Amino acid sequence: MNEATASWPHLSGAMRDGAHVLPVRVYYEDTDFSARVYHASYLRFLERGRTELLRAVEVAQSDLHAETGGLAFVVRKMTIDFLGAAVMDDVLTVVTRPKEMRGASMTLAQEVRRGNDVLVTADVMVAAVRDGRAVRIPDNLRAALTGEA
Repeated sequence: MNEATASWPHLSGAMRDGAHVLPVRVYYEDTDFSARVYHASYLRFLERGRTELLRAVEVAQSDLHAETGGLAFVVRKMTIDFLGAAVMDDVLTVVTRPKEMRGASMTLAQEVRRGNDVLVTADVMVAAVRDGRAVRIPDNLRAALTGEA
């Protein structure tokens, strides 16, 4: 755990029942002219959820990149459904859980919720790459994400 995470652990969300849960507040910059969250802002919220999931299993992306010769995750495919709208000052919850793990890719199921209301659902396939080529997801990360650590 790095120093910033150790000092402010609540900023990284928490693991609950096999899913990562991250609170996100909606700011003015996240909204459009109608005062509702702009659709692209949800993509940023989802990205934060995926990043914090890795941090929650003690794998910071910057460390992973440095320790594995440049390994990174790239979004390969995303299926997203916009079901409701959030507005400024809402506190949302981004829920991220591993759905499917393959050799060089994994699919994550994500939701953005306001209380019990699901506003956005997304299935996001990310691929592990190094130097522009697909590589196997490291076994330690695979085990941490699937609960087999």
